[in-house]
Amino acid sequence: MRRAGQMAAGAVVVAAVMAWSAALAPAQETIASRIAAYGTAARARIAPGFARAGVAYPPRSVTLVGLKRERVLEVYAGSAPSSQALVASYPILAASGGPGPKLREGDNQVPEGIYGIESLNPNSAFHLSLRVSYPSAIDRRRALADRRTRLGGDIMIHGNAVSIGCLAMGDAAAEELFVLAADTGLPRIAVILAPHDLRRDPRPPALDPAPAWASTLYADIAAALGRLPSRR
Repeated sequence: MRRAGQMAAGAVVVAAVMAWSAALAPAQETIASRIAAYGTAARARIAPGFARAGVAYPPRSVTLVGLKRERVLEVYAGSAPSSQALVASYPILAASGGPGPKLREGDNQVPEGIYGIESLNPNSAFHLSLRVSYPSAIDRRRALADRRTRLGGDIMIHGNAVSIGCLAMGDAAAEELFVLAADTGLPRIAVILAPHDLRRDPRPPALDPAPAWASTLYADIAAALGRLPSRR
């Protein structure tokens, strides 16, 4: 009986410590709570761009275009992927690496290719973030053919102004992109990450060494960009 009493007392102490720890831990935000906090202001800031382009909000289709050389993230939106217009353009405040695709964990490269947005993180260490779907199935197939492993991941479009392998957009821009993504729906968002604007300069970057599939990668990126209107 004495041992049972000790065990019960110990369980009470453990429960009390856990409750105390939970009370001290910062409250976890949700997508809904972030939208409640930032949605109204973010929508007001992006509304003029939609109005100028004649695109209804929320759009049914969005494409985010990250251009490394230009250090710009463009936002296209419309009623369908085939009828999008430029509605916003943001400076990329920080991004590591240079031209060329991401090949492995730790190479600090921003990927190049065509992706989606996998999820939204309302508790990002960089304010808010959108998770890019790298590595894609195509990335994995190419890595298998090259006998590469450990491709890396956790590629984000996020707030703040520091980044390694991601796109840092600043907090205000991250709020607008987060709200836009939530309002649009993640399955309706495409992401094109390119070494530069291949609509204006169709020459692919000179990589040394270049992966055997580099020409196919840049042809695919150029084709995807070609379906969008040229940058103003």
